[in-house]
Amino acid sequence: MIAAIRGEVIGRGEDHLVVETGGIGFKVFTTQEMTVRIVVGDPVFLFTHLVVREDALSLYGFETEEIRDLFVLLLGVNGVGPRIALAILSCMSPDAIRRSVISEQPDLFARVSGVGKKTAQKIILYLQGKVSGELTVSAEPGTIEVDAQVLDALTGLGYSIVEAQAAIQSIPRGSASDVETRLRLALQYFSN
Repeated sequence: MIAAIRGEVIGRGEDHLVVETGGIGFKVFTTQEMTVRIVVGDPVFLFTHLVVREDALSLYGFETEEIRDLFVLLLGVNGVGPRIALAILSCMSPDAIRRSVISEQPDLFARVSGVGKKTAQKIILYLQGKVSGELTVSAEPGTIEVDAQVLDALTGLGYSIVEAQAAIQSIPRGSASDVETRLRLALQYFSN
């Protein structure tokens, strides 16, 4: 298996980068954020996962081992293939995935294109116990539900899930735990 790849980006598409290493160009599927941010000529180092199928070998690359490991966990869910797992990681940060699983909020997964309500529930059930207790930022009790409402409000205003999560994560610790205050603080993130 190919566990990592280091090289220079010599091409890119909507969902992949072409990484040259040792005179060979590897097509590495990755998140939308990475394909937009990384330009041709940039050096990269990616943690990878090779998906073997009867008709294809596909390489998926990620900036951190943590994201790659979440990708592999998502592949274990019945009904989630590499494209859907990649779409989830393109829309949700690792902390947001953990929060959704710990607080049992399948609706956050259901917002990802290609993920229905049943698949979202399967993701929650499968990941429970596998990601619990790994939150890097511990949330106050009750804050998870409030932040879910803030996320709903921000996405209702037209922000993407990723943008909304970044705004919520920028809220200082110890801030008020009511929806209105947290929404106002999250909106300040966009004005900076």
